[in-house]
Amino acid sequence: MKKLIISQNKHWKNLYEDLYEREALKTIIKRLELPQIEAVQGIRRSGKSTIFKLLINYLSKKTDPQEILFLNLDDPFFIPYANEPAKLHEIIESAEQITGKKIKYLFLDEVQSINGWERHVKSAYDNQYFKKIFVTGSNATFLDTKLTKLLSGRYFSTKIFPLSFKEILKIEKISSTLQIYENRAKILSIIDDILQNGSFVEVYQAKEDFKRDIIKSYFETIILKDCIYNYNIRDTKSFKALSYYLISNFTSPYSYYSLSKAIGIGDMSIKEYISFLEDSFLLYEIKHFSYSLKEQNSSKKKVYLSDNGFALLNFSFSKNHGRALENLVFSELLKAGYEIYFYNKNSIECDFIVRKEEITKAIQVCYELNEKNIKRELNGLKKLPFACDEKIVITYKQNLTIENINALPFWDYFGIISTK
Repeated sequence: MKKLIISQNKHWKNLYEDLYEREALKTIIKRLELPQIEAVQGIRRSGKSTIFKLLINYLSKKTDPQEILFLNLDDPFFIPYANEPAKLHEIIESAEQITGKKIKYLFLDEVQSINGWERHVKSAYDNQYFKKIFVTGSNATFLDTKLTKLLSGRYFSTKIFPLSFKEILKIEKISSTLQIYENRAKILSIIDDILQNGSFVEVYQAKEDFKRDIIKSYFETIILKDCIYNYNIRDTKSFKALSYYLISNFTSPYSYYSLSKAIGIGDMSIKEYISFLEDSFLLYEIKHFSYSLKEQNSSKKKVYLSDNGFALLNFSFSKNHGRALENLVFSELLKAGYEIYFYNKNSIECDFIVRKEEITKAIQVCYELNEKNIKRELNGLKKLPFACDEKIVITYKQNLTIENINALPFWDYFGIISTK
């Protein structure tokens, strides 16, 4: 045990290096003086552990690094402890024996690997054993169980996603409007990359030949660990069939009945399986925009992938630039904290109706506006039967204004100069 603890806490000797800054870090740092537990959620490999390491680096400048303990509970070593949360106390005591220091900051990575972790964390919080506790989980339900309700009012939750476009620009040291215009060719190359391969850090850094293999390994781990094992799914064949069907048909409207006919399983199983995929953060189901909750629930739905890279598992996808851009826009809106819907009624279609802080925007996504599609794309915005604070078309690289509606390139709307 002691050997594992030392190997997982390299910061006891040296700070972590070669880490990318993440926007979410700023929010968590602002809350460090508050006693509440910090819970970080997000899809596997999205950077939750990186957030922890960045926080550890920050804290190490203010306290003794040996007073900070990091435990990756997804390590196979902890499998025997899966049903013994009380063992966590023994592990912490072992760390204190190694360093001779009392642990002030506790970081528990992939905490859902230990059943009943909530009771131990609540006890430590209530007894003020640590100055601050941090936990991560790769499934949305890790903060939505009966036991987790014990922590009600005792934690803040932060969601972590694969890299945003703004974060990638910072990595590439593009930090001003002038640099954007001077490096337009490079920026379009970056967009081409994330359109096809997504923006997981490991994938973004990898050579082209390995990107699909990495994404495939992520997908298989999520399907097995976060869905099949976590929910004890028995009909794994049907579940996998639905999963592949959805990643092949993202952006397309569907009903549970139509999916049921396509996959050959019941409506209720379809609905439940999609909720499992959502809880794993693999994909998101969005509803038709309506002020009537009944109409929202009865209308067709759409799914979007949390990361464009998962579309690599659909061999027919690579040439469909329009769907790729639409999904990329969705993921950027998600990372920006928008509540997202679509509109499709009475021959009026709009890709996204988004809301945040009482502001409503209508967004149409079109890879390239031309004579054949411009009327349809604009009508989808002009004929909406409700008011919006902004109506805009997002394109791959076009920048123009038509009939008082702005069409902006992706890099402009979501890049460094964007205030959206």
